[in-house]
Amino acid sequence: MTEKVLGVILGGGQGSRLSPLTQTRSKPAVPIAGKYRLVDIPISNCLNSGIHRMFVLTQFNSASLNKHIKNTYHFSHFSDAFVDILAAEQTPENPTWFQGTADAVRQTMHHLLNHEFEYVLILSGDQLYQMDFNDMVNAHIESKAEVTLATIPVTAKDGTDFGILKANEENIITSFTEKPNSELIKEWSSDTGPEMQAEGRNYLASMGIYIFNRDLLIKIFDENPNEKDFGKEIIPMVLNQFRVLSYQYEGYWTDIGNISSFFEANLGLTDDIPKFNLFDSHQSIFTRPRMLPPSKILGTTLNKAVIAEGCILQAELISHAVIGIRSRIGRGTKIENAYIMGSDRYQTLQQIQEENDAGHPLIGIGDDCEITNAIIDKNCRIGNSVQIKGGMHLPDGDFGFYAVKDGIVVVKKGAIVPSGTTI
Repeated sequence: MTEKVLGVILGGGQGSRLSPLTQTRSKPAVPIAGKYRLVDIPISNCLNSGIHRMFVLTQFNSASLNKHIKNTYHFSHFSDAFVDILAAEQTPENPTWFQGTADAVRQTMHHLLNHEFEYVLILSGDQLYQMDFNDMVNAHIESKAEVTLATIPVTAKDGTDFGILKANEENIITSFTEKPNSELIKEWSSDTGPEMQAEGRNYLASMGIYIFNRDLLIKIFDENPNEKDFGKEIIPMVLNQFRVLSYQYEGYWTDIGNISSFFEANLGLTDDIPKFNLFDSHQSIFTRPRMLPPSKILGTTLNKAVIAEGCILQAELISHAVIGIRSRIGRGTKIENAYIMGSDRYQTLQQIQEENDAGHPLIGIGDDCEITNAIIDKNCRIGNSVQIKGGMHLPDGDFGFYAVKDGIVVVKKGAIVPSGTTI
């Protein structure tokens, strides 16, 4: 049935909670796992599910996302598959930019209606999960639902950050509340099944993944022109009027909402058996194919490390870390509990000589550095004997070329960190 489904991936707003990683790029364009972008996750889930027609809706800092989509997702001329960018545009009918998730889909609906489809699958561009949408689509059709929400069991502590719902024995949603406080959520427990209840996951949270029947979505937008957001406005409204299904998903899923969740999700990939499996051939994660050489490692002790291609590593130790494409790390350097995003280019031997002669740091990380509890964004130049040691002893804030959030030091994209610097 997936040939009747059109995918719509929401590029998100300003992404302030993920700043400074979103200062120069949109949330879906943030690099993850050393070689991918966040937007590759929902696109790959669609492709693996047989959904080959997708629109990505963007507004803020969309240049790098546009470039990534254009360079990555190419299909046969004999196929109707596509991944197209729809940027916010001002028109005589819509003089404003996107005002929310529902408003973004409403403003681009005239582009969607140029294609034949019966169902719209609406996804977020900043979540980490592997899901077969075939099962969700089939459940939607078999239950004769008009709207379906993907839901996931969560604990009471986590539930205060999500929309929480209740469903009847047919999994039809009967009530919904947005981000209840710690007292109110106690009244919203559900029968999530013995396995989930054993983990204390007694509350059904909306994952921000929706299926709408085509004609119903048109009707909702026509009759409610001022409703801007799916989670806060559209979903509570449709519960009382239409048949809305809860599709319970029990696999790994995380919302990359802030720096700490982003950091934990990346370092979680170094576990012996990660919750997010990059090595599943049935649920491959697709990204831009790069003709890079294999990584070269000289005298480095590696432990729980994910190393992308094209790296030159001479570090003394890399432990519990993700090392991104084209990373260069010098002799004697120790990297622990860190995500090094890598670089977009190599420096030539002549450029390296000129930079050395001028006393400038090279792209990458120099000799005899110590980096812990940190994210080093792309194209940074970190000199020799630099100490970057994150932890809860550091106050949150923006400090020029770096920021601190929840004890994690984030060195900004393209930053130059002189030799001998201590953070």
